[in-house]
Amino acid sequence: MTTEVADEAQRGLTARHGIEVRWIMPEGFLELPFEAEDLDELAGQLVELAKHALPGATEDVQAQYAAMCAAHYDEFIEAGVQYAGFVTTKVDDVRCTATVYVSLLDLDGRAGDNPAGFIATTMQNLELGQIEEVKLPCGPAVTCVGNRPTNIDGSLTQSRQNESIWTSFIQVQIPLTNGTVLVLEMGTPTVEGWDVFSSMFAGIVKSVRLFDAEGAPLVMPG
Repeated sequence: MTTEVADEAQRGLTARHGIEVRWIMPEGFLELPFEAEDLDELAGQLVELAKHALPGATEDVQAQYAAMCAAHYDEFIEAGVQYAGFVTTKVDDVRCTATVYVSLLDLDGRAGDNPAGFIATTMQNLELGQIEEVKLPCGPAVTCVGNRPTNIDGSLTQSRQNESIWTSFIQVQIPLTNGTVLVLEMGTPTVEGWDVFSSMFAGIVKSVRLFDAEGAPLVMPG
């Protein structure tokens, strides 16, 4: 992925056993780099990202922002994140921001022959939010809409202290036949942007398409 502002374009990744995932990102997103060969290259890419994200900020603030982004990469690896992008826009004169993540996780071995139902039941038991099973063009999926606290680094707050804010999110889990789960999530701390961002995210989710190793379209059963 690049650190440039993306035009509306197809993005993709390959899961295990040759299943390819493709989806469409709307224009305006800044994308975190995931293809650096080493830490020095990643650091350089994150500095460039900070310049795009905070064009009017000082070099020190941009460097702090790049360091904050770098600090999340261990979490990204642990969570199976394959793509991360964020967008900032004005809604009714309020500056709003949203982040979109795409991850691949192992499917629980207990999922059986109805993995979407298993995922839905598990999420309901965990009380993560409002859960619903849906049918997408690529197959069955589970949606979760909820809220959770998010910590903001002090380098990005007016008080210069770490602060906790509530983030509203939509998460969509799509079980694949190769024993993995494709997870897409949109989160925003700005209530004013919820309708805009949730509509945008619905378009991203509906654009997901799956292909086999030969490039033939796949639809998950169920």
